[in-house]
Amino acid sequence: MQLPRSLAPFRRRAYARFWFGAFVSNIGTWMETVGVGILVTKQTGQAGWTGIVAAAGFLPSAFAGLIGGVLADRLPRRMLLLCTLLVQTAMATLLTVLAVTGNAHPVGVTLIVFVSGTAGAIGFPTYQALLPDLVPAEDVPAAMALGSAQWNLGRVVGPALAGIVIGIGGYGWAFGINALSFFAVIAAVVPMRLPPPAGHGGQKVLSAIADGVRHVRHDDGLRAVVTYLSFNSLLAAPFIALVPAVALKVFDNGRFGTSMLVTAQGAGAVLMALVAGGLYHKVGQRSVVLVSFLFLPLALVAYAAAPTLGLAAAAIFVVGAGYLACLSGFNTIAQLRAPIALRGRVLSVNMVALGLLYPIGAITQGWIADRIGLRWTIGGAAVLLGALTLLVRTLRPGFDRDLEGLQELL
Repeated sequence: MQLPRSLAPFRRRAYARFWFGAFVSNIGTWMETVGVGILVTKQTGQAGWTGIVAAAGFLPSAFAGLIGGVLADRLPRRMLLLCTLLVQTAMATLLTVLAVTGNAHPVGVTLIVFVSGTAGAIGFPTYQALLPDLVPAEDVPAAMALGSAQWNLGRVVGPALAGIVIGIGGYGWAFGINALSFFAVIAAVVPMRLPPPAGHGGQKVLSAIADGVRHVRHDDGLRAVVTYLSFNSLLAAPFIALVPAVALKVFDNGRFGTSMLVTAQGAGAVLMALVAGGLYHKVGQRSVVLVSFLFLPLALVAYAAAPTLGLAAAAIFVVGAGYLACLSGFNTIAQLRAPIALRGRVLSVNMVALGLLYPIGAITQGWIADRIGLRWTIGGAAVLLGALTLLVRTLRPGFDRDLEGLQELL
């Protein structure tokens, strides 16, 4: 039976194994993320701390992501990915021990999340750059969308399991399951056979990073991607970090409310990911990304204004779909426009935009929310996102006309 275009990458055994292993690992990761968010929020009673812990996981992308991009273009990708996964496994194990012994305090938790985030930031360009080695070029957009689907499907399963596991066994159980889950993706990476890295001719690391940044700056499509991704990371993405605070402070329902909202957002993202490959093929990546990006602020305003937890879950379902369409589209366009020798570095520029601006947005919005309320903060950021997007498109007509993958331009 022929698989639909959006599922075509599963015909490749290596990709299917990798997808499943990453899915299992992401379930554990989201169990830990939800557990850490609830733990820190309850210990401190402040939305600002929730933002700080979330930022600690993403901030390393601002400095380690570029280095990871260079390493992804220079070192054997299988070895590099295994090394970073082992560091993350060790950090998850340490967090488990602290939770079981009653020593998982906010500062220590933040440091562990930061170290694990650094390893993830170094490994993520490799994770993305090896996808074209696992599937043919025409299946790359679908592979990227399915990668986002499994990440968000983990958001559906992980938080639901986190609520059950934390309720029965405590935070240590949730963190311990995450530590074990890394072995699923490690088992998928070990048998991979990947092409050797391109030679770098003795080029220094800073010079190699500069080559990647220069290419992004001179490519109209990549420049538009980074601009929109920056807006999205600073103003829209922080809603993810603030979900535990919204559940606890707005709806007075910490554990169940967090799981419900995170699961709803993940379900919306998964639904979008399953149809994204077909949409990209039918109407083009540019149309899908721009419509989603212009619609996202409206969905965020609806989420911020929702009077009940149920309506908030319905709104964040739509937010999840729009956010997935944008983020997956940005990464797919970068993947297809990047030359093979620069692929890791080009993708790492996207990581830097997300890793630098998302923490700033999360911390800032958390701080503002403690003063004016979460509803006004999330809604105001959404309005600003829509205004900035329309302003850029008005002042610079044609700015995003090349917002497509190169294979669609040929």
